[in-house]
Amino acid sequence: MTTSQATTGNPPYSQLGTLMMIGWSGAHPEDGHDVPFLLTYSLGDGKDGPETGTEVMGTMLSQAGLLVGGELQDASRTPSLPLTLIVEAGRAVLTMPIFSAQCPVPPEWLAAADHRGQVYGMFATRPWPEAKPGGPVSEDMLRAFAGDEGVIKSSAHCLIPVRSLQGRSS
Repeated sequence: MTTSQATTGNPPYSQLGTLMMIGWSGAHPEDGHDVPFLLTYSLGDGKDGPETGTEVMGTMLSQAGLLVGGELQDASRTPSLPLTLIVEAGRAVLTMPIFSAQCPVPPEWLAAADHRGQVYGMFATRPWPEAKPGGPVSEDMLRAFAGDEGVIKSSAHCLIPVRSLQGRSS
């Protein structure tokens, strides 16, 4: 299916361990059009263990203005949210003040992002050690993690506008 890609983070957040991002799309039940998703998570391999990484991830997201365990935010309506998503050449590149992540995305994801002009971002505080860099992630693995009620409730959720390198919205 999709391969995860590692992110770069600032040294103060070394307790997070390896940060990852993965993209996929799925049909929206109300309109039948695909929705593009991006999931950002830690492997839980930080220097002080996964529990500390969970706390640090929650703090990092809160400092960025994202609501952990809260309602869905819309970055296009909240300009103070420091999120930038650029989609070019089959890749999604997400930038926040304290990390940058990129991952390849499949053609159906690109079509959905172009159609909707935004991506549903999910920022998990719970680590996902099974989804390692460069390794395959099956649909069942993704569904089990991203669809887990505990993961959903302990994550931040945000609609992120899609931009291109030319500076225009997609």
